[in-house]
Amino acid sequence: MAYTALYRKFRPDTFDEVRGQEAIVTTLRNQVKSSRFSHAYLFCGTRGTGKTTLAKIMAKAANCERPENGNPCGTCAMCQSIAAGTSMNVIEIDAASNNGVDNIREIVDEVRYSPTQGRFKVYIIDEVHMLSPGAFNALLKTLEEPPSYVIFILATTEVHKLPILSRCQRYDFLRITAQEITGRLFELCEREKILAEEKALSYIAKAADGAMRDALSLLDRCVSFYPGETLTYDNVLDILGTVDVEVFTRLSLAVRTGDVTEAMTILEEMVRLGRDLGQFVTDYIWYLRNLLLAKSVEHPEDFLDISTERLPLVLAEAEKSATEALMRDIRIFSELINQIRFAGDKRVMIEMALIRMCRPESDRDLDALVDRICHLEEKLESGAFYDARGPEAQEKTKEASTALPMPLPKALTGDILEVARRWDEFLAYVKKNAMRVALALANVKCSVDEAGSTLLLVYSSQNSGTFAGDFHEEITTYLAEFFKKEIKVQFKKEDEESGLKKYPDLQEFSGKVPIEFND
Repeated sequence: MAYTALYRKFRPDTFDEVRGQEAIVTTLRNQVKSSRFSHAYLFCGTRGTGKTTLAKIMAKAANCERPENGNPCGTCAMCQSIAAGTSMNVIEIDAASNNGVDNIREIVDEVRYSPTQGRFKVYIIDEVHMLSPGAFNALLKTLEEPPSYVIFILATTEVHKLPILSRCQRYDFLRITAQEITGRLFELCEREKILAEEKALSYIAKAADGAMRDALSLLDRCVSFYPGETLTYDNVLDILGTVDVEVFTRLSLAVRTGDVTEAMTILEEMVRLGRDLGQFVTDYIWYLRNLLLAKSVEHPEDFLDISTERLPLVLAEAEKSATEALMRDIRIFSELINQIRFAGDKRVMIEMALIRMCRPESDRDLDALVDRICHLEEKLESGAFYDARGPEAQEKTKEASTALPMPLPKALTGDILEVARRWDEFLAYVKKNAMRVALALANVKCSVDEAGSTLLLVYSSQNSGTFAGDFHEEITTYLAEFFKKEIKVQFKKEDEESGLKKYPDLQEFSGKVPIEFND
């Protein structure tokens, strides 16, 4: 007897055997119980989620002579003929190869004749989105008002291409979870006497990406490669050409630390072991997604498709990774998927992407700049400042920074006269740095005490309110910065009786007095 593939051998025959589509199963089962069938159904969703399977179960249940709790009995003449493919009441059409107007006109002509056996003629049109525009137009009227004994079940993976949505009862099929697929694989392995590790079946379920048919095909492939042996996790990795989580953890560490050599070494190992590079990119995106969720959500174990043993490894790596860097790396590798699809050498494209991830300073896009800022913030927080001048220059800078600042020479009489002569220049300098201080000094006159070592700033009673006296420290600092001298400053209010006779205005004759510079 010829071998039958697992996905064909274990295709569900009743609603009870369908996994992952509970809401749709319950609705269809209730319609069978109450005999309230719609004239047209639209089953849409990704591949391998049970659209065609449920269409066949629905066709059997609608014509079953003795339905049991909404399920076809499987023993009556109608159920057996439909299962064998000999019934004239169930017509399956592949729209991918029968998409012309003539094919649809044949259906329109056939629906005029009532079934010779059973209650309904069921037309299952698979991949209905492949019909030509003319074929759609030819089907519209019949689909809208078919005879009472006709049921149309349309299945498609691209529902957005259909112009007939309003004429059908629509059901959206969900991706089947990895847990449900794993449970189904365990069940089938027990029935087929296949020995397999739980970890191996879990990985197959994850690789199936929500499609039960793909999971069974992958299991069939793995079992055929190791007949009569226990299917292990390592066996599955070898057959599917995929990479273990530990390898991605090493790669993530290399990217985070900017170790290009280590990243290239890991990629070389993958090429040498014959791993599929396209799958390598896809799996690493999924790994980065797990890190991002582990860092962003509470109770990440509820969202991560990862084994219990590997969970602590992922959580530890997520703690060390920056959210912005993870988002940037995911974006780079997501763009890489489309690039390597048409690339002559996938390895070169992956190497370029890894270098971009390891060295964000060489990149000029916005994400790279954000990543560089994050690295700088981390260095600032840790006190690790990068100095490209070498260890000797760094040591000299360190010694200079720990040394005491050189004291400024104290101002003498000649220096005070220099201040008066360049007072306008000094005001312009202060204006650039502190406008409030410059405004306070606007109407101040320069004078000197009897000892000739202290600068007297004399202000009149009219502007005494403006000069609040709060700028003494700032003015002293700016004088020292500008004149490179330690200038002692005192503030005096102008005597109303004697005016400036008590405090002579140095600015009036500063240009006539010879200036002596004191080093």
